[in-house]
Amino acid sequence: MNQLLPAHLFAGLRVLDLTRVMSGPFCTAMLADLGAEIIKVELPGSGDESRYFAPHVNGESTYFALLNRGKRSITINMKSPEGIGLIRDLAKKADVLVENFRPGVMERLGLGYEVLKADNPRLIYASISGFGQQGPLADLPAFDLVIQAMSGLMSVTGEAGGRATAVGESVADVTTGMFAAWGIAAALYDRERTGTGRRLEVAMLDSVFSMLLTNLSRRLFTDKPTRRVGNRHPETYPVDSFATKTGDIVLVGFSEAIVKRIFEAIGHPELSADPRFKTNHDRNTHEAELRAILADWADGLTQDDALARLRAADVPAAPVWSLDDVLASEHATARQLLVPGHNAKLGDIKFAPQPVRFAGTPASAPMRAPTLGEDTEAVLRDELGLDEARIAALRAAKTV
Repeated sequence: MNQLLPAHLFAGLRVLDLTRVMSGPFCTAMLADLGAEIIKVELPGSGDESRYFAPHVNGESTYFALLNRGKRSITINMKSPEGIGLIRDLAKKADVLVENFRPGVMERLGLGYEVLKADNPRLIYASISGFGQQGPLADLPAFDLVIQAMSGLMSVTGEAGGRATAVGESVADVTTGMFAAWGIAAALYDRERTGTGRRLEVAMLDSVFSMLLTNLSRRLFTDKPTRRVGNRHPETYPVDSFATKTGDIVLVGFSEAIVKRIFEAIGHPELSADPRFKTNHDRNTHEAELRAILADWADGLTQDDALARLRAADVPAAPVWSLDDVLASEHATARQLLVPGHNAKLGDIKFAPQPVRFAGTPASAPMRAPTLGEDTEAVLRDELGLDEARIAALRAAKTV
């Protein structure tokens, strides 16, 4: 199962993409990776704001290039009546529409679900927002950091006694995009049975909140408050990171059997009988003492030596790798964590493909991100049947 970028699972699926920045584009990138045709609608002259996000190479945002691979770009002025008419015409021919405007914007533009449903009853209409389509926070602007802060995620991330810390990646955007793509796939399956589309909405806050399983189980079913605990687990010990002479390691003692093997690996099998460490409750009670023992052991070894001893005892343990370490690893090559692509300005590039591998499905050709509006004429001509004179008039009016 080493084929990547399966081209055929969503072949023939047409997606009208009215999204920008990250959560929506991540969703449609997932669909593009599986062969869907993505028609990305952008503002004439400026386009998606993420085209201007750093870093830039040869004047091109690498952020945009990675997130918008495999899509077609058309420009339409959605503030003009003619532009709205073009969107409606495209939606009539689409299987899916994805948007991430603030709640109410699409309705004010005359592009709400009920309007487009009347034009195309089979349309699946996906709305992505920060706080949802309803609720007292619905109208607030939202970016990843805002959602990490307000979902509770930041409050449980960071060192004990330290400040709340954001996760080092746009986890709110990514998870929301994933949930939206999952919801679209479910709606497509439902459409096969019913013949009709439906509306679905995904909020960034809801998406991240739903991920907080460990902390929700603690908060909802015990009298224990949630807390920041650094790299350890809030309920189980030893699950933690430790410094060696040459780099940090992590180890996971999630069961009594594993903890016994940890004690054997560090040369202290007698600790299994120590009343301070016999059960998880005991180890949590005496966490500081056990941590000191493990830290002292790790401090006297190199990272390789410590990992060799732990892995020889079948203890789940790992080095703390940098991104460069991951990319340099033999495993990254074996798993094809990066695959080749091409961009008009960047030239040959590499990107991380969607990670689900499908047996027996041939890989697609490398996919590229579009330049702004490069497919406008082709889409208007081939999909809407507009002739050159009509397209020229739309350009003159700055509609496209």
